[in-house]
Amino acid sequence: MKRRTFIAAMAAVGAAPLVRAQSLPSAPIRIIVGFPPGGGTDVMARVIAQQLSARWDHPVVVENKAGAAGVIAADYVAKQPNDGTALLMTNISNHAIAPNLYPTLGHDVRRDFTPIMLVGITPNLLIGNLEQKANTLAELVAQCKSQPGVVTFGSSGVGAAQHLALEMFKLRAGIDALHVPYRGSGPMASDLVGGQINYSFETMTSATPLVRGGKVKVLAQTRTKRAQAFPDVPTVAEQGYPGFEASTWYGLVGPGGMAPALVARMNEDMNHALAQPEVAAKLQGYGAEDGGDSAAKFAEFIEAELAKWAKVIREANVKPA
Repeated sequence: MKRRTFIAAMAAVGAAPLVRAQSLPSAPIRIIVGFPPGGGTDVMARVIAQQLSARWDHPVVVENKAGAAGVIAADYVAKQPNDGTALLMTNISNHAIAPNLYPTLGHDVRRDFTPIMLVGITPNLLIGNLEQKANTLAELVAQCKSQPGVVTFGSSGVGAAQHLALEMFKLRAGIDALHVPYRGSGPMASDLVGGQINYSFETMTSATPLVRGGKVKVLAQTRTKRAQAFPDVPTVAEQGYPGFEASTWYGLVGPGGMAPALVARMNEDMNHALAQPEVAAKLQGYGAEDGGDSAAKFAEFIEAELAKWAKVIREANVKPA
């Protein structure tokens, strides 16, 4: 589906009346997560599932189908009936990076999914182990320039959000640094704390316990505004790189071709869930902000993310593992 057709279709969904009488599926609703329990995507899914289950008085369960950086789960949901019984808690990796990095995916993000709602956007935190001398972004850039290709940055894998944030920063700062991919944030964080690698643009969800526990130092965050959870940590943009934005985001989508009235009903109730003070507080604790709004707005957001990361992948010459 072409970009204009996709946005026009989703605009029609966003403009549809919010029909409270629209029936929900009679079967339990599953929110599929492409990562193990405990990660950022899983946490977001469980917060939303709990709220929707109570609001709908209907089972809404989270099902983890981990593997291939979320691609297995995405493939699975793309092939499910579009009756609302199977939804995907997607994220930047599934819906913006993978389509540009892996052109032979078994699904098309425009054709095979129906955007429902953006759940939240979180910054990544630029963290380093306590042995590193750099305490500011300027000092880190100077370190990288004095030791080109030597300073190491870990990520949870090739093409992960942490990896692409690094590649974007290398392009903007004009530096050379060594990317060290791991199989997940857990082992990467262990090596970072242990001093085997120097830095990481880690997701806020995973980095927060390390920062709060005093196990790493934090130099910057990667949205253009400071997260409420870290008001004292300056952004990359504030430290000399205006407009720098390398956030991790989460959203709910269903299989392609969902009925507009069903999308509108689900979107309305998901927005209501996000508006609950306890939900907002919990998501803000993970750095997740600016969720909600219409399905059409989420479709536009996805398009912008696809274009942004396509440019980074092309200019940085990022290749699949």
